[in-house]
Amino acid sequence: MRPFWMHQLVEYIIGLSLVATGLQSPEPVVPAVVGGVVLFNAAAAIGPLGAFRLVGRRLHRVVDVVVIAVVVGAAVQPWVDVDVGTRAIMVGIAFVYGFVWFYSDFAEKQARQQRRAAAATGDRGEDLGRTAGRLAGNAVTAWRRRKPSG
Repeated sequence: MRPFWMHQLVEYIIGLSLVATGLQSPEPVVPAVVGGVVLFNAAAAIGPLGAFRLVGRRLHRVVDVVVIAVVVGAAVQPWVDVDVGTRAIMVGIAFVYGFVWFYSDFAEKQARQQRRAAAATGDRGEDLGRTAGRLAGNAVTAWRRRKPSG
């Protein structure tokens, strides 16, 4: 799973890509507006890269699905004229957005006190040393049991 900050960064890139596609298109309204929606969605999420921090990660996960549907719907809608190449780019961007959404971690970050309490209960150094010792012992045992070549 990708961390949430990476999800937000990709949302910003997708939104800017849609706006840039609109600027290059003969009919710029639809991709530019949809790009603005994606940018606002990324900025409104409570996360490391959030600008407004209005929406929690659980709700953002649901809103992402709606925004992906809006991107696809804007690409295939017949009412406002959109260039065929722009439509194809919008569908491709929606696919990438869905892929990123599927592999993103939307878990809420624990508070600092909870993280410190969880870290205090387990002794990571001791566990790591014990694991390293077992690995070394298993390697020595395997070396001694090997058949001599010859």
